[in-house]
Amino acid sequence: MSAARFIVSGRVQGVFFRASTRDQALALGLRGFARNLPDGRVEVLAAGDDVALDRLAAWLRQGPATAHVDDLERLAALDQEAGEDFVVT
Repeated sequence: MSAARFIVSGRVQGVFFRASTRDQALALGLRGFARNLPDGRVEVLAAGDDVALDRLAAWLRQGPATAHVDDLERLAALDQEAGEDFVVT
């Protein structure tokens, strides 16, 4: 299992970004969380199969139809941080 932390910038708060990310992550069999950051970005931590993480990253670059993603940063993360499910906080 691998894990990655994504920081998504743009119009990503108040547009169902976190809920849509949860749906995508669960469909890909990933664990982790999505949460708003105080500066208007969204942080996503996901753990699972490398191919699934790459697919989530590709989706995060676009986001849901109501969002506008300006930038996506991918950082290393620890699998233990992901928890047992994928949640929105």
